[in-house]
Amino acid sequence: MSHKILIVEDEPNIVVPLQFILEQKGYQIIVATSGEEALKIVPVINPDLILLDIMLPGMDGYEVCEHIRQNEDSHHTKIIFISALGREIDIAKGMALAADAYIVKPFSILEITEKVKELLGVDKS
Repeated sequence: MSHKILIVEDEPNIVVPLQFILEQKGYQIIVATSGEEALKIVPVINPDLILLDIMLPGMDGYEVCEHIRQNEDSHHTKIIFISALGREIDIAKGMALAADAYIVKPFSILEITEKVKELLGVDKS
């Protein structure tokens, strides 16, 4: 059974390559374009991992992470923040909210795929 990854990102130029590469690696990808949409999807699909942008329309990624971590059914889900916010304070805030990783944009696809493999504990060469 393939791992389910939820990409929460409102920029198609980031979603499209991420989705393509991760699907090629055998992951099942679901996309949400807002924090509110993500919070509706999470209990339905129960993703193994979430790639979460911070600057989203409406509810930001920090709030989404906080809601997920407070929910007993989804608190185990791995969360990787992917954000253009690269200051130490931004990264510290993300990690304080119990994110599993924080990757600053621009990123390499290899960096993302390696972190996904590491967090899911799988070998997806």
